[in-house]
Amino acid sequence: MEYIYGKENPRILVVDDEKVIRSILSDFLSSEGCVVKSVEDGLAALTELETHPFDLMITDLMMPQMGGIDLLKEVRKRKFELITIIMTGFGTVETAIQAMKQGAYDYILKPFKMDELLQIIKRALEKQRLEQENVKLKEVMSLYKVSEAMTTSLSLEHILQLILETTKSELEADAVNLILEEERDYPSQPTINISHTLCNADDRDELLGDLDYGSLLGWLKDNPFLIVPGAKGRRFFKSPPERKGLSSLLSVPLKVRDKIVGTINVYSYMRNFKYTEGQAKLLIILASRAAQAIENARLFENLQRTFRETIQGLVSTLEAKDKYTSGHSRRVTELAVMIARELKLSPEELEKIEWAGLLHDIGKIGIKLEALNKPEKITREEHEMFKDHCVMGKQILESIHFLRDIVPLVYFHHEWYDGEGYPDGIRGDKIPLGARILAVADSYDAMTSDRPYRKAMNQQKAIKELRRFSGTQFDAGIVEVFVRIIEDNQKKKSGEAEKALESTRTPF
Repeated sequence: MEYIYGKENPRILVVDDEKVIRSILSDFLSSEGCVVKSVEDGLAALTELETHPFDLMITDLMMPQMGGIDLLKEVRKRKFELITIIMTGFGTVETAIQAMKQGAYDYILKPFKMDELLQIIKRALEKQRLEQENVKLKEVMSLYKVSEAMTTSLSLEHILQLILETTKSELEADAVNLILEEERDYPSQPTINISHTLCNADDRDELLGDLDYGSLLGWLKDNPFLIVPGAKGRRFFKSPPERKGLSSLLSVPLKVRDKIVGTINVYSYMRNFKYTEGQAKLLIILASRAAQAIENARLFENLQRTFRETIQGLVSTLEAKDKYTSGHSRRVTELAVMIARELKLSPEELEKIEWAGLLHDIGKIGIKLEALNKPEKITREEHEMFKDHCVMGKQILESIHFLRDIVPLVYFHHEWYDGEGYPDGIRGDKIPLGARILAVADSYDAMTSDRPYRKAMNQQKAIKELRRFSGTQFDAGIVEVFVRIIEDNQKKKSGEAEKALESTRTPF
């Protein structure tokens, strides 16, 4: 027999105070392939709904203890997911409207024909099926969008936040906790587990408790997921949540190359709620993409750290050749980044200026600095040799793929705004903004540092020199921004010093 409900063996709860009606409906619906349970009133129905899932409920309107309308209100309040059909022998337009307002799907009058009831059930289950498919489609689309966002990001912090937010939203969780094993520099070092959470900040300790990662790991090594009622989940906590009434805990592993590197743990405090296997499978899909995105972000961060350490090593090697410029590149970088932030440049531009600041003098590795650090005036030939460091810096950096974007900043940082600089003599806005920023930061630090042929200038004189060459050697707008930063910092330091002095004074 072809099944008419569009769903294999739907579970139906029949609620009626008349035993004959319960018996007739149970026999008929069972013969149609349904799994049927019958109870005598609304209170008994609620007990049944709390312990077993149902797809559809057929309930009488007038019953002792709890009638159909009150039952509908409780079903709605407790968020039981099922379709309800009301049946009664005392139907009015008002009761029909009242039932519909409380979430009933349809309304049928006693006595009714079984074919009529079958058609209503068929439409109800078809509606339920379409709604469930729509939910699944939305979940798939949501997962796709999240997966795309994760795979295009290399920021570990951003990826973790995306995982937490998506999990909390899709599973309607009260709290989400992600435990991630931190990488060890050496195999002999113990594993450190870092916990990332998303919930109401005020309720963090109350909602989360202290999960026992070892117990979770022991379970998830042999099982694809963990779903446990709050009351039975104590063994998975070192200390349970302070708030009572944890209804359900769902946990899935984060796996990289079949190795568990963490877990995603989802909490619900909704009364009588339990996470389903379908929700667990949804979270497993998300966790699979998340684990790969986390791994990629970690690899990128390690590469970035290694690269930064290499650059720092190069800068240290350069500055070790010349005691007079020790720390110069780092100071120039700090000043240039301060200017860039004040100009509200993007994070990407800030990063480029940071790298360029550290490496703006890298070309000096190929120059004999002894001749340039003599106490007397340098010769024309020595000056020309010094100018070559921009070209050498360009040649060094062009061979490094990660640094190609900063080549123009390093190459042009000695150009003058009026076109009288080197190496190419370009002017104005044709000089990259980052190079114009570096020019101001580089010159200020050079003026305020000791050199073999002169003592360092004080701050006021260095600022006066910057303004004297503003519009010729330097971009006037950048000079004014820089001077404002320096003067604001000076005022701030003076204010702090005055407060410190004031606190030491003894009142008479």
